[in-house]
Amino acid sequence: MIQSKQIRKSQLVLVVDDMEINRDVLGIILEDQYEVIFAADGEEALQKIYQYQHCLSVVLLDLIMPKMNGFEVLEHIRNDDSLQYLPVIVLTAEKSAELRALQMGAADFITKPFDVHEVILARVARIIELSEGRQLISAAEHDKLTMLYTRNFFFEYANRIQHFQQARMDAVVLNIEQFHSVNALNGYEFGDEVLRTLGDEIRAFLQETDGIASRFEADRFDIYCAHQGDYQAMLNRFQNALNKLSHKSSIRLRMGVCLWAEGVDPVLMFDQANAACSKVRGDYMRHLMVYDEQLREHELLDQRLLNDLQRAVDERQLQVYYQPKYDVTGERPRLSSAEALIRWNHPELGMIPPGTFIPLFESNGQIGVIDKFVWNEAARQLSEWHARYDIDLSVSVNLSRVDLFDPVLESTLSSLVESNGLEHMNLKLEVTESAYTENSDYVIETVNRLRDMGFEIEMDDFGSGYSSLNMLSAMPIDVLKMDMKFIRNIEHSEKDLRLAELVLDIARYLKVPVVAEGVETEGQLQLLRDAGCDIIQGYFFSPPLPADKFEELIKRELNRA
Repeated sequence: MIQSKQIRKSQLVLVVDDMEINRDVLGIILEDQYEVIFAADGEEALQKIYQYQHCLSVVLLDLIMPKMNGFEVLEHIRNDDSLQYLPVIVLTAEKSAELRALQMGAADFITKPFDVHEVILARVARIIELSEGRQLISAAEHDKLTMLYTRNFFFEYANRIQHFQQARMDAVVLNIEQFHSVNALNGYEFGDEVLRTLGDEIRAFLQETDGIASRFEADRFDIYCAHQGDYQAMLNRFQNALNKLSHKSSIRLRMGVCLWAEGVDPVLMFDQANAACSKVRGDYMRHLMVYDEQLREHELLDQRLLNDLQRAVDERQLQVYYQPKYDVTGERPRLSSAEALIRWNHPELGMIPPGTFIPLFESNGQIGVIDKFVWNEAARQLSEWHARYDIDLSVSVNLSRVDLFDPVLESTLSSLVESNGLEHMNLKLEVTESAYTENSDYVIETVNRLRDMGFEIEMDDFGSGYSSLNMLSAMPIDVLKMDMKFIRNIEHSEKDLRLAELVLDIARYLKVPVVAEGVETEGQLQLLRDAGCDIIQGYFFSPPLPADKFEELIKRELNRA
């Protein structure tokens, strides 16, 4: 018995026949052009099919054999997805068997006895050529990991379905929440296992209903399916499949749905389903949204804000507000720094809440435009305050994930500090915890270079992401900003207070100060102060203020000194 590594010719043919003379004849006909192996019955044929499945070009299969006949072999091949592209030519002397074999998936037939050798060679060559062509098309058609359609073929088939079928087909977009964190914490092999598991469940779902599916991006799946009565049940089905992997990691799905509407093409439907899916990103209470008129209005607003962004910068519609931070380690709270926060006073829409436009610009990569505006304005304003009041004050500005991959980030920030006559430590850089989890090595190297230049790094929203304890020891930071979720209920919940105290204990171990943001009551302030918190930020002291109002705080602080 030959092994795969011994095959010399580029194409391998398996001849299956219980008659030795037939095997010998076919071997002689084929051996000059192909490597040939043999099986004497159906059981041996299946054994060799699996042994050589990755290098087999075609199977020549007799139908009437002992142990397992050719029809049983065809049935087995038809039911195994891994063998779906293996072509089979049946060998038969019975005309009545030809149609049945073709209906079961046979690619062609050769009639016994084998009298015209050239015809046999021509048929084998043609079937191999057709099969290899189909496999090349399939490689382009299907995502290798999940065996779902790739994007371009998916929309080609979706358009055909829309034009030639009368069924009401809905668009469904599935996305894995924080998939980059799943990869970062568990490795890419586990990430691939997650994608395969979801792909398998989607294919199982499509066997039960009309539809097609695609792996659209790294962790986005598009499903074009007949209308479902309960989309929550559909989401639950896919979530339950992933829950089997939850012993390794917490994996959450979110889903957006666009219901069929006459005249709407699939591409637009999936854009709308994806918009619905994006609206529940990060929402731990809601994982499913159906696109509706209200969401359409949100989309129109988003597009207008995107269009108006550069004008907002040029016309200074954007305004920087400053929320003070107070050092509470002494006998009385002392103004020590501030956080720069963006506001947009639109000439037609009025004051737009940052929660409306910040996530939008983060998702489409335009947040860097906002950040650079804030950096420049905060540095200019800080320089004025230093010159006017001779006060030792610093301002924190946001450093988005997009900024961290800007090749001129370090020179931009350094030039900004120097041109305004500031020290690097006067401009503190806030990096969200989640920014460290994607391409973490690169991010950590970048942040380390910024620290070497003299900038101080504040980790914002500590405790809100996946990486807190796993990666904290490797993260270069100078200050922890405790997420306000820890603080909201500390007066009324012993558990929440203990969690806040745990964060403070971690910070003490790391020898870094903690900023508690979102402090609104004196009770919260006292509990945090007693637990060893260094700096307090929140409405208890002051909301974010425009520059002229913040300046009044500076004057008041100087008068108290």
